[in-house]
Amino acid sequence: MDRDNGPRVRVPEQRAPEKPGTADALRFTVLGPVRAWRGSELLSSGSPQQRALLAALLLREGRTATASELIDAFWGEDPPSQALATIRTYASRLRKILGQDTLVSESGGYAIRTDRAALDLTLAQDLAGEAEKARAAGDRCQARTLINKVLGLWDGEALASVPGPYADNQRTRLEEWRLQLTEARLDLDLEVGCHAEAVSELTALTAAHPLRERLRELLMVALYRSGRQAEALAVYADTRRLLAEELGVDPRPELAQLQQRILRADEELARPADEPAPAPAPLRPAQLPATVPDFTGRSAFVSELGSRLATAEGSVMAVSAVAGIGGVGKTTLAVHVAHQARRHFPDGQLYVDLQGAGARAAEPETVLGSFLRALGTADSAIPDTLDERAALYRSTLDGRRILILLDNAHDAAQIRPLLPGTAGCAALVTSRVRMVDLAGAHLVDLDVMSPEEALQLFTRIVGDERVGAEREAALDVVAACGFLPLAIRIAASRLAARRTWTVSVLAAKLADERRRLDELQAGDLAVKATFELGYGQLEPAQARVFRLLGLADGPDISLAAAAALLNLDPHAAEDLLEALVDTSLVESAAPGRYRYHDLVRLYARACAERDEEPVERESALSRLLDFYLATAAGVYALERPGDRLADHREPTQYSGLTFADRHSAQDWLYTEANSLLACVRQSSGAGAVRRAVDLLWATKDLAESGANSKQYEAAAITMRDLARSSDDARAEGRALITLTNARLVAGRFDQAERDAQRAMRLARAVDDPLPSCWAPNDLGIIALYQNRHAEGEAYLEQAIANFRADGNRPGEASALCNLSRIHLAMGNTTSAVALAQQGIDIYDELGHALRGANGRYALGLALTQSGRFADATEQLHDALAVFRDSRQRLWEGMATFRLAEVDLAAGLPAQAATKSEQALAILRGIGGEWRRGNVLTVLGRALSEIGQPGRAQVCWREALEIYETLGSAEIETVRKLLVPTLPG
Repeated sequence: MDRDNGPRVRVPEQRAPEKPGTADALRFTVLGPVRAWRGSELLSSGSPQQRALLAALLLREGRTATASELIDAFWGEDPPSQALATIRTYASRLRKILGQDTLVSESGGYAIRTDRAALDLTLAQDLAGEAEKARAAGDRCQARTLINKVLGLWDGEALASVPGPYADNQRTRLEEWRLQLTEARLDLDLEVGCHAEAVSELTALTAAHPLRERLRELLMVALYRSGRQAEALAVYADTRRLLAEELGVDPRPELAQLQQRILRADEELARPADEPAPAPAPLRPAQLPATVPDFTGRSAFVSELGSRLATAEGSVMAVSAVAGIGGVGKTTLAVHVAHQARRHFPDGQLYVDLQGAGARAAEPETVLGSFLRALGTADSAIPDTLDERAALYRSTLDGRRILILLDNAHDAAQIRPLLPGTAGCAALVTSRVRMVDLAGAHLVDLDVMSPEEALQLFTRIVGDERVGAEREAALDVVAACGFLPLAIRIAASRLAARRTWTVSVLAAKLADERRRLDELQAGDLAVKATFELGYGQLEPAQARVFRLLGLADGPDISLAAAAALLNLDPHAAEDLLEALVDTSLVESAAPGRYRYHDLVRLYARACAERDEEPVERESALSRLLDFYLATAAGVYALERPGDRLADHREPTQYSGLTFADRHSAQDWLYTEANSLLACVRQSSGAGAVRRAVDLLWATKDLAESGANSKQYEAAAITMRDLARSSDDARAEGRALITLTNARLVAGRFDQAERDAQRAMRLARAVDDPLPSCWAPNDLGIIALYQNRHAEGEAYLEQAIANFRADGNRPGEASALCNLSRIHLAMGNTTSAVALAQQGIDIYDELGHALRGANGRYALGLALTQSGRFADATEQLHDALAVFRDSRQRLWEGMATFRLAEVDLAAGLPAQAATKSEQALAILRGIGGEWRRGNVLTVLGRALSEIGQPGRAQVCWREALEIYETLGSAEIETVRKLLVPTLPG
């Protein structure tokens, strides 16, 4: 018998079922302790025998129970001599509590008269019936919601502590019903694509009910759909062995058939058996932007592209690529053609701006994730790698007729993974470059408009009356625009918005621009000349904002950051920015946030290079860097009171924001993450590198969040290289520590060690206390992970001495907690507990919430090895709550994993398996393969102990492959676990 108590359905705080309008009515529960309420008052239901009578009457749902039936329910075949009198006594007591109208006597027996909604069991039955109807009608989400409500009515074991054979039988019946409901809900989970989330719950349930084949079947399907085919097959092997040993029977035919389908890699098994598509109902995306109402000309191109797209209904996948200079109207033409072709693609249309004209084009894997979601794929079913996403995308499109508009592409390499793979679909691509290397594509070169088309477009926007009165001036305007559609649209829109201007006024304003016609013929310069029209209409203060704001690299910018860059009061900055929004030169991404279209940003920077002195451009970016550093340092100080970064960082001349609490500070940090890291990467000036490195140091939490880890590491590499090329040993040393931190998070310990070693040498050379303290601390952690304990102990003792010399008490606490883990690995559990507690005491004294959680994590490990499992669980749960609150996904996953280790050590393998599965899900994409191998090893141990050795072997083999690839010290440990199955 498993030592676990089995899975528990997590339910909200138990309340009596309520009926609208009956605040003082009686209400009852039997799906848990037998209870009675009058309104919100819990009534005394007396002794266990008296509750047994109440339960027996409630379970008859208003029908009369005779005295003999009740005696039999209470005592079975051996009632006492005074049984009838006892029943009457209990009935009399209950009547006083419930009232004469509720507990009635009739026909020699008793009954409870109450509404169906007053009893949780009847309410559950009604909800379950509604769930069955919803499922039959195809509304799986509603059915799932209703079943969850039913399960939420349970409060532990039904009829808890109620004696008697009748209660025993009913308890068994209700528990079986509860399991059936759970199976139905899990079945629905799989149908709506929540297979990855279902694995951990099914693992626990199969451990608690090892002979229940339906649960095993659901677990096999969930594992298979999660890409864990070997584990799914191992479940079958474990089940067959267990049934043979316990019952002497084979698995039922359905389970054997499922095994065969998994062996064949049956594609149909990847979706519900009764549906032709992965989602309950295929989604029909309609993502095309609106076509412009004044689309003009281009009739030959419209016909040519429309004919090509129509061929997608036949045997050839159609790909058309429209190329041309910026502003020539590629997107407008493509959107117009796509709308006309919609009837050929009844299953939907996808659209994405690939940002190919910007410095950082959209990543194909990101676009594929967005497309898969639009096509109905659940987040949990979207794989991590580009190749896997592309393959799933092509499979999802197979058999459907969908048009994909890929706008503003950088090159052919960017769009190849985004192309459909079968007939019936088509792709329409726009780009500044001709895609001669895109095999099989129909290439279209889009030139400027003819003079007639250009004048027609101008007239449609400005109006016949104004243009008709000044036709020659209008021709001068479109000629000055180089017949470029975007330039014409901007000019015409400005004229239409200014009723006091004549067409001649606009033509005169554009006259000087005609000297730049040669530039209009040269690629992006055409776009610059186009936007010169709008730029020339700005007031001097607006023009300055437009120029300087375009210098910042981030995807967008907040009002506060913009005010810092511009050296303006936030209110004045907001007025100028909103004026630019009105001119369409700047977009408002969200309240208080602003961004440029990528082409407009290029033009704004050209204006800054032309119209601003280099010192002013450098000063603007310096102020932005100061703002980010000052604000991030404040966030860092809130998270780490007493840390010495504030004393050792580079000074700033521009102040930052302040925050009332750590939560608002964290909100700012994660909202600004992309802009912060972009600012770091572009800070290459002589006076900026040190501040940029300190900004990286102050935003260390981004590396551990999971969401920004890769971008953070890339920025750290950039700053290391810049510092090294400028021969700035101090900046390089600090950059190397930030890079060490990023690589520790990623599990690349050899690289991290090289970086930390060099950082320590540089720190000694320039006497920089920050890396002098943190480099040996990090080297101690690396030595711990690589089982070099004596070396790690020496590093950490050095770190403690350096932190104390610098007066850095939080750093000292960190090193103490890390030293605790070294002592633990060396078998010194007593000193390990003491060291971790010393660290926690320092953290608590200083008010460190997040770092205090790291200390409790270390203490939890030491307590686990000391055999104090309850204390270890308490410490790790406290740490886990803080990690979740602080958005530290790496540490959330690791704390969950350590809780699994506690459960395993405490003899609770089913709970350990559940937590290990949860840890794997949390650590997906962060933490590196070494940590994944550790979790898989513990998961295998837990599965082995709950009677699933096949799955355990699969987990251990995967862990062994990881360790062998990394050359990790854990290889031999896992080999010993696999001894029965390893050759030789």
